[in-house]
Amino acid sequence: MTGSRAQDPAPEPTRGRGPAAEEAEPPEQRHILRVLVLAQVLSGAGLAAGITVGALLAQDMLDTTSLAGLPAALFTIGSAAAAAGVGRLSQRFGRRPGLAVGYAVGAAGSAGVVLAAVADSVPLLFAALFVYGAGTATNLQARYAGADLAAPAHRGRAVSTVLVATTLGGVLGPTLVSPSGRVAAAWGIPPLAGPFLLSGAAYLLAALVLGVLLRPDPLRLARELAARAAGVGSAAPDASTASTRAPAAGPGRGRSDGVALGAAVMVLTQLVMVAIMTMTPVHMTAHGHGVGAAGAVIAVHVAAMYLPSPLSGRIVDRYGRVPVAALSGFTLLAAGLLAATAPADSVVLLAVALALLGLGWNFGLVSGTAIVTDAVPLERRATTQGTVDVGIAAAGAGGGLASGAVVAATGYPALALVGGIVALAIVPIVAAGSRARRRAIAETG
Repeated sequence: MTGSRAQDPAPEPTRGRGPAAEEAEPPEQRHILRVLVLAQVLSGAGLAAGITVGALLAQDMLDTTSLAGLPAALFTIGSAAAAAGVGRLSQRFGRRPGLAVGYAVGAAGSAGVVLAAVADSVPLLFAALFVYGAGTATNLQARYAGADLAAPAHRGRAVSTVLVATTLGGVLGPTLVSPSGRVAAAWGIPPLAGPFLLSGAAYLLAALVLGVLLRPDPLRLARELAARAAGVGSAAPDASTASTRAPAAGPGRGRSDGVALGAAVMVLTQLVMVAIMTMTPVHMTAHGHGVGAAGAVIAVHVAAMYLPSPLSGRIVDRYGRVPVAALSGFTLLAAGLLAATAPADSVVLLAVALALLGLGWNFGLVSGTAIVTDAVPLERRATTQGTVDVGIAAAGAGGGLASGAVVAATGYPALALVGGIVALAIVPIVAAGSRARRRAIAETG
């Protein structure tokens, strides 16, 4: 670890490294990234469409604003359960079956939401939203598949490539809220359930793409290449096998510190993002804006969540995980302050606030994912990543569940302000984690 940057909890590329120091990647990585990109475009449409109308559908069926955050809580609780399941399935059988099954379950949940709306059944709605969360979990888990074969110096970019692919579907999904509602109404389905028809079809197509085309399986291939590298003994492995080995993260304490730090960053960003995002459409419609305007603001938000990924991936690889994690806290604070002070009739300012919210989330997710991946060896990588995503999903559930009650009691500006202040806690957390990491390195020489 002598080459690690002192301020970061995991190995970092340093400026000035020559070409000889760069680790090559196996040729299969390009094909794997292309397949993941296609699946993410599809799943992004399903994810964003449901996010846009979930709170509005619950508000309509329950006839109360205080429980409007319940859908986000339910599908993020379902996401937590699915994250653990997808992680274990991937660890045992590979990324392909894990991700394909996750999306198929999400499609079933979407169908359940539509049935619940038709039957006006609140219990069925709650159960279906829980199952629908599998699509959200799988969409996030796919980023790990992009990093399985990536060289340590390129992990940020690999993660960002998968994330940015969600942008196209994520921006397209909310813009189809009104058309899908009209299609649903023509079929005798409540219009607010229309976007879940889109979600179901998108998730199902994503499952088919991964099940058929994600070959070779990135995690299984990474293990095979690592085993070959270990089998050559003291001889130097070729560059492609070297790229699959987890970088040395120091002693066990260093590894656990890295996992805890990366998880903390992602948990806090998810908590704040979900809470503010969930109640923004409710806030807008309560002040006279239509569903189309709310959908446009969410589309901007989702674009900001994923579109900056190539930039954030590069700066994570170049400048380090910890600086970008800290930047996420400051960006989310700015988002909360702007959302809290923006006039309710200003769609533009709300869109800018939600764009900052998405950008801060992106910084936290890319840096946190890189920190966790650096710290976990292949033999337990998928299981640990799934466990981390359980915490992320649980944080989103808490944010979604609390958001409705906070808005009902104090208003949307108070929710946004508190969210920004909570996000700022990321800065001292990463500073403390960096100090702990330096101490662990010093103790082991």
